[in-house]
Amino acid sequence: MKKKYFGTDGIRGTVGESPITPDFFLKLGWATGRVFAEEGHGFVLVGKDTRISGYMFESALEAGLSAAGVNTSLLGPMPTPAVAYLTRTLRAQAGIVISASHNPYYDNGIKFFSTEGNKLADGLEHKIEFYLGQPMTTVASDKLGKAKRLLDAPGRYIEFCKASIPANIDFNGLRIVVDCANGSTYHIAPHVFSEVGAEVITIASDPDGLNINENCGATKPEALQEAVIEFRADLGIALDGDGDRLIMVDHKGEVVDGDELIFIIAKARKAAGKFKGPVVGTLMSNLGMEHALKKINLDLVRANVGDRYVMELMKQHKSILGGEGSGHIICLDRTTTGDGIVAALQILAEMDNTGKSLYELKSEMSKYPQVLLNVRVSEKVDLDSNEAIQKAAKSVEKALGDQGRVLLRASGTEPLIRVMVEGVDETKVRGYANSLVDDVKNAITA
Repeated sequence: MKKKYFGTDGIRGTVGESPITPDFFLKLGWATGRVFAEEGHGFVLVGKDTRISGYMFESALEAGLSAAGVNTSLLGPMPTPAVAYLTRTLRAQAGIVISASHNPYYDNGIKFFSTEGNKLADGLEHKIEFYLGQPMTTVASDKLGKAKRLLDAPGRYIEFCKASIPANIDFNGLRIVVDCANGSTYHIAPHVFSEVGAEVITIASDPDGLNINENCGATKPEALQEAVIEFRADLGIALDGDGDRLIMVDHKGEVVDGDELIFIIAKARKAAGKFKGPVVGTLMSNLGMEHALKKINLDLVRANVGDRYVMELMKQHKSILGGEGSGHIICLDRTTTGDGIVAALQILAEMDNTGKSLYELKSEMSKYPQVLLNVRVSEKVDLDSNEAIQKAAKSVEKALGDQGRVLLRASGTEPLIRVMVEGVDETKVRGYANSLVDDVKNAITA
């Protein structure tokens, strides 16, 4: 059954527009509380990022949970992976994060974690949506939920992150720039990297409620590139607003994306004899990563775009490593969800282990040129059954051979068909992509 509110990563939208409104969050808190009360007794953790609307939604959510008789521990600004970790280690019944991740301040949303620190099962999301359609009630006054602040949450998570690499590693002499995206890692990431011995220069670490992800962070690393060069740093680390994405910058100021970082971690685990299963990427993962993994006898399996689908395939294949080029990197041998700080520490550990720079490590994989174009449509098109489109795609695939690939997919959020062509020769790739776009347009018109 299709869900009305929940998407692939919780609920997200523009503040003030349905469903991202205070009254909806009040009802959502109550509905969530009803479901968790049925599942058993316990308390719920609530964290948030630094956007200004978080105060409003935190209060509404807390009131709804209280009305359902559920106790709440408020974490304040905390990275999404920190909430997942604390939910698991504190044996909370669930964890809730008020965040719109890498989106601008005027968006917000909500994510849920189970007591194991994983995303909620579909069944529980369906139950929550069922109660959202019911009249809201309040438990008896002596059964109302209580709320308290958990003051030592940042320290607990900092220690967890540091423990994800061997204790004998000391990064003394390493100069790094950390871009906190004016988000929920602003009071955590600088401490983590300085406490493992690095010299840390921070940027975008002064949130004001409105500047989260604004010209900074994992989605806009230009400021980090400039800072790495200016301060002559060994590397830069860019997180996003809720800390579950990682993009890095090498000492030359060149961006190192999620695919390249995943390859570095995979090679390190393989060399240590600790790799299990294939690497899990997505339909958009660069073909260069797939070929580089083959050279070290590792397979890549591709999930649909979205960390939820990556996680599902990781569990199915019993994989310890997966993620996306955007910087969602899941190290299941270290944590239960995508974690930018933990992933960055794995890269630093490999630099220490090999004596190589980030530039040298990323150079062991060659990214292939990837051209992505959009075709706007007025109505839904069944790509699989359109013979003309399939014939055009297969023609390009044949021309590329094993040195490239084609991906056609309908956007899940916009009336678009996304046309992606990837291969060794950028000029040819761009030509094939433009030709395929023309074929798709003609097929739709016909």
